Amino acid sequence: MNKLIWQQDFANGKTDLSAWNIRLGNDLLDSNGNVVCPGWGNGEQQFYTGNSNNLYIDEYGLNLCARRETTEADGRSFAYTSARLDTRNHLSFCYGKIIIRAKLPVGQGLWPAIWLLPQQEVYGPWPASGEIDIMEAKGRLPKQVSGTLHYGKDWDHKVTDEFSYKLKNSTINDFHDYSLEWDAKSIRWLVDGHCYAERRQQPDIMPFDESFYLVLNLAVGGWYDNVAVDEAALPGVMTVSGIWLYQ
Repeated sequence: MNKLIWQQDFANGKTDLSAWNIRLGNDLLDSNGNVVCPGWGNGEQQFYTGNSNNLYIDEYGLNLCARRETTEADGRSFAYTSARLDTRNHLSFCYGKIIIRAKLPVGQGLWPAIWLLPQQEVYGPWPASGEIDIMEAKGRLPKQVSGTLHYGKDWDHKVTDEFSYKLKNSTINDFHDYSLEWDAKSIRWLVDGHCYAERRQQPDIMPFDESFYLVLNLAVGGWYDNVAVDEAALPGVMTVSGIWLYQ
């Protein structure tokens, strides 16, 4: 895993968003673009936009900004806007090491995430084809991050393997390297080069032998941390300065 095969250098102004899809709205869609359920399947309250006040690149990197901003769409009203983007059909990989250097917002109800979804749902719809969460954070817990696997043949048999890590001398509001090392034998989660969790692969049970694409998003509200949103923490910004993928 020592050959650099893909890089996004946002902080140096050398990378645009041509490798990314900017996702819009509040609805979780299937692979054909049909609405599956609102709230992105998680009860999320934000409406995603591609507007320059929600998604922009500056000297610090790529910024996803959650705001208190009312949006009317499809007969519904949303109190917050934010940003979500992914590399589906542009960049996907099976096995390797990916490092994402990011700075995350603090504030109750903010939910930044860096994760992977299957490029092809070979084993069937979620959760059968799996999900790998490289990093998730709850804005009200500024010293904690988590890494998670989701899989199982259907909703009734969904398995969630979640591992948490507490930052020692800093918070999520500082830049950290969030990494995933993934091979046929195991999946490992790291923060600043420190491996805090490892899950052995179970080939007959787990679907993590196919290509996955990268997702970055900043949600507001949702069931991951089902608490009231602290609007005083808005706007909240998730900044990604760089991404490195090795195989």
